[in-house]
Amino acid sequence: MNTPLLNDSFLKACLRQATDHTPVWLMRQAGRYLPEYCATRAKAGSFMGLATNVDYATEVTLQPLDRYPLDASILFSDILTVPDAMGLGLSFAQGEGPKFAKVVRDEAAVAELAVPDMHKLQYVFDAVTSIRKALNGRVPLIGFSGSPWTLACYMVEGGGSDDYRLVKSLMYSRPDLMHRILAINADAVALYLNTQIEAGAQAVMVFDSWGGVLADGAFQEFSLAYTRRVLAQLKRSHDGAIIPRLVFTKGGGLWLPEMKDLDCEVLGLDWTMNLGTARRLVGGEVGGPGKALQGNIDPNILFAPPAQIATEVHHVLDSFGQPHTDPNTTGPTHIFNLGHGISQFTPPEHVSALVEAVHSHSKKLRQAA
Repeated sequence: MNTPLLNDSFLKACLRQATDHTPVWLMRQAGRYLPEYCATRAKAGSFMGLATNVDYATEVTLQPLDRYPLDASILFSDILTVPDAMGLGLSFAQGEGPKFAKVVRDEAAVAELAVPDMHKLQYVFDAVTSIRKALNGRVPLIGFSGSPWTLACYMVEGGGSDDYRLVKSLMYSRPDLMHRILAINADAVALYLNTQIEAGAQAVMVFDSWGGVLADGAFQEFSLAYTRRVLAQLKRSHDGAIIPRLVFTKGGGLWLPEMKDLDCEVLGLDWTMNLGTARRLVGGEVGGPGKALQGNIDPNILFAPPAQIATEVHHVLDSFGQPHTDPNTTGPTHIFNLGHGISQFTPPEHVSALVEAVHSHSKKLRQAA
């Protein structure tokens, strides 16, 4: 497991250490926009067939790295593996989103919930170990989970939602039940991420994909408080290495000042937030404390011609501003990413243009220092 990393720029940037370029990886980088992914998925027969087969999960995690010079890999899995292990019966119909056979909407269903036995998720941990070995030090491996609130949305709604009517109805009418669901989810997510770390994940990310649908006040009580509960339980290091913790709340930019003191290293941003503003709010100064920032180009830029993609990449990098370059201290750092997951309709060659633009322009910005 202790193969030295050939490219540690992502981990360094997470820890606010200087790097010679801005590292880049993409949410959902192993996915349906890649023809090789679609071919492997066809062999696996279904999404869960892919995610639960160690060899297939390893293969698709490495596919984008074989195609693009990305600076990190992310475990191929789904955010809903934890509620599935709680017995809710996850399934994916072709071309449709996830569905649960059982939903959690009343006292009886909440009373049945418990932190699942991690043996039910052994396929995830086996995949982590297999991917880490297959990477052989090329780039670090990120493990992940959905946030307690985001998992609760799916558990109550029974799948995705346009209006969050059912989960918000429960939250407002029976906050006691909502808090019970969230507490169990938080403890399950913490155990799940710690077990991923033990299996070989070198950083872990909490996806609060639906935190931004909450009202101010409700976000702090029902999402942020439980993300804190997860972070408080996470391992800080493993095998002598620090394990950075990343938190991404889609639609959460307006709450950045309240996330400044979260017990994590990196805050992810969607495309609605200006990176320079975020840097002023939470990025800290050279030599002082602060958060590394991750994001935040609009994924739909990838449908524009390559020259336009490069222009928009430059805008994002320039909005963050001059990166910190002193190798002897910490300071404001940026990890380039999309503001949400990559679309399945993205032309693969457009991703090449994005990655190339990030690497070349971010090197120029450092040379100007």
